Amino acid sequence: MTSRIKVLLVDDHPVVRAGLRALLDGFEEVVVVAEAGDGGSALRIAESHAGTENSIDLVVMDIQMPGTDGITATAKFKEMQGPPVLILTTYDTQADIVAAVRAGALGYLLKDAPPETLRRAVVDTAAGKSTLAPAVSAALLASMQKPEQRLSDRETEILRLLATGLSNRELSKKLFISEATVKTHLVHIYDKLDVENRTAAISKARQNKLI
Repeated sequence: MTSRIKVLLVDDHPVVRAGLRALLDGFEEVVVVAEAGDGGSALRIAESHAGTENSIDLVVMDIQMPGTDGITATAKFKEMQGPPVLILTTYDTQADIVAAVRAGALGYLLKDAPPETLRRAVVDTAAGKSTLAPAVSAALLASMQKPEQRLSDRETEILRLLATGLSNRELSKKLFISEATVKTHLVHIYDKLDVENRTAAISKARQNKLI
């Protein structure tokens, strides 16, 4: 009998992990050997399991988590030539998908996928095959066809200041512009980064090394 695929499951919600573990362990080809609640813990666990009988074959990981997020952790797994990563998340924005694939994720699946689709994705990704949900493939194609929208110098400056924790009012005073102008810049930044708030904008900018 072929050995089962040893999975490290990474999600910051214990209830979600419990449900996913039960589902994954129900597949005859798969066994969850470890869990983590954030990317940093996942990296440490994978490293500690390396070279043992429970060496990780595949990391199944969410994106948005406290501490080290899934995209940052994916990039680190790739850098250390660790196990392949299958992103399993509810986040389906073009920015999230592109960032994850650029970071090195071999698979990207949404949490509303049928169990059989998840099983096949786990098997294929562990075997080194790219596994993308149809909606994910469409988003990647759209990103390649969409003209790149670069942040202006002013927008980059505002993002850097946002990352230090300044409010809109503090930004306006520091840059000698009105709050309305700050808000207009933020709207343009959110649109270019395909995000909905400042926290997500800062995260995406850091992931893409814009700030």
